[in-house]
Amino acid sequence: MSSTDIFATDNAAAASAAGGEPQAVPRRTRVKLCGLSKAADVSHAVDLGADAIGLVFYPPSPRAVSVAQAVELVRDVPPFVSVVGLFVNPTPDWVREVVTNVGLSLLQFHGDETADQCESLARIAGLPWLRALRVASDTQSADLVKSALNYSGANGFLFDTHVEGYGGGGKVFDWSLIPAELARRAVLSGGLNAQNVSDAIHRVRPYAVDVSSGIEVPGAKGVKDHARMAAFVRAVRAADAG
Repeated sequence: MSSTDIFATDNAAAASAAGGEPQAVPRRTRVKLCGLSKAADVSHAVDLGADAIGLVFYPPSPRAVSVAQAVELVRDVPPFVSVVGLFVNPTPDWVREVVTNVGLSLLQFHGDETADQCESLARIAGLPWLRALRVASDTQSADLVKSALNYSGANGFLFDTHVEGYGGGGKVFDWSLIPAELARRAVLSGGLNAQNVSDAIHRVRPYAVDVSSGIEVPGAKGVKDHARMAAFVRAVRAADAG
């Protein structure tokens, strides 16, 4: 599986020791730890077995990193750990500058980008992309299906809570709004933490979960708590085992 595609399908079967009959492979929810800004945080995420790390390239965000910082952060990321670049309404020049210097695996568009803009920016980067779909209090399941069809070129969809600004609000939305037909391509985000992620996984069965504020020191945006990072990953693995 290429590290550029955290949405690659699981190996559907494995030969059994007895007669070579296909055997279901245990399901594993992928984990993306986002908003990392320190080398120690990236190293810890890798040691915990995170499938992807997220770097924020949106300067107004307290979790944003510069190109120079990002170069250092990804220097020792091993193979098969995806590096996701989060952008909000970026210019083509900004995307080009980032991807020219930083070894990204995947783009995540978290602003008001149209489908055409996402496609155009992805072509500039030569990378696959995720589209963040923000779920508001009046959002319906049909709205999410319509958005997914509109952004059909995306490798997957990150479902986040609609808040003022763009992301990182630490708010949970109604998970039941995610249609079953989208769950297999879903990255579930929005207010997840070690205490609620197991329930989220059992109810939605997303392909992956994404966390940022839920692994931070309370009240300190962008400051990751290594104990909370570890607790989150443990909770995901326990949910999969259960």
